[in-house]
Amino acid sequence: MPKPAPATPTAREPQALDHRFTAPIEKDGSFATYLTVHGSAELLGTGKAVKVTGTIDGHEFAATLMPSGHGPHWLPLRAAICKAIGKGVGGEEVEVHLLGRTT
Repeated sequence: MPKPAPATPTAREPQALDHRFTAPIEKDGSFATYLTVHGSAELLGTGKAVKVTGTIDGHEFAATLMPSGHGPHWLPLRAAICKAIGKGVGGEEVEVHLLGRTT
């Protein structure tokens, strides 16, 4: 009787992260509002898009870090999180804590 083939994972297992940083809010044509996550390619081991969870100024979020094309990822800030933290103007500093990677 032949052995069954090993199961092929369909999704990456979530990974815990504990990465904190402060960054200024940026505005550009790429995303309406975003943060640059310096050192993200090294932290995540890839330059591709990665889904993450965490907090921004203490408010929970889930987002996809988008590759910038020149090293670090960009973290798009949705209007709802900007409203929750009371910030959205370019140059305002926010505290970010990346807690998990889901892809």
